[in-house]
Amino acid sequence: MKITFLGTGTSQGVPVIACPCEVCTRGSKKDHRLRSSVLIESDGTFVNIDAGPDFRYQMLRENVKKLDAILITHCHKDHIAGLDDVRSFNYLYRKAMDIYALPRDIEAIQREFAYAFGENRYRGVPEFNMINIGYDPFKVGNLEFIPLPVLHMKMEVLGYRIGDFSYVTDTNYIPPETLARMMGSKVIVINALRRKEHPSHFNLAQAVKVLEFLRPERAYITHISHMMGFHDEVEKELPGFIRLAYDGLQIEI
Repeated sequence: MKITFLGTGTSQGVPVIACPCEVCTRGSKKDHRLRSSVLIESDGTFVNIDAGPDFRYQMLRENVKKLDAILITHCHKDHIAGLDDVRSFNYLYRKAMDIYALPRDIEAIQREFAYAFGENRYRGVPEFNMINIGYDPFKVGNLEFIPLPVLHMKMEVLGYRIGDFSYVTDTNYIPPETLARMMGSKVIVINALRRKEHPSHFNLAQAVKVLEFLRPERAYITHISHMMGFHDEVEKELPGFIRLAYDGLQIEI
């Protein structure tokens, strides 16, 4: 299974907005982050987790020709705003894109993209096949996904475990039941927005504490804002098994 980090950032400090801070202006390529998303590939099955505003560019940059499904973690705009661009895959494969999400998030997508769900749709609108999920495992092609419910302040967000890989973003609390589902993963990805505490995201110290408890072979931090500091400097402070993810990073599991 190959994992490609399409984006490892957040809407706070996206370089295309011409942020004047030192990280965005003097940082390396690893400090220039698009909105968080990962592409999972296994034996011809391609699944994306989230489709934020940078979705189209991320697909083009990584030369993604096939996409079987998109899994939604939650319905905030930085995770769903790019769904309109599935229309390219609709055109290529002559079928609707499978979108897996909680019922609450499906309702939000139907509101945000109402023109794609109306009775009198014009030609060329994106076509979605909305699939309700809960907490039970489900399969997409040859991949089994185990939902990982966490809290984004008071909002429930889903992470996903696929084999030995667990991916959780936008959280500041992982319930014990979810920690148990993540236990034994060889690779774990969780969010850390910055060094200072935040009401709805882990900060760096909190993320490291969780990862030291779970103790995977490898761990990566994602959903990183420019307030974290320079990539290379932050990495020097981390335990050996934890790294900061960066856009374009590929790992094999």
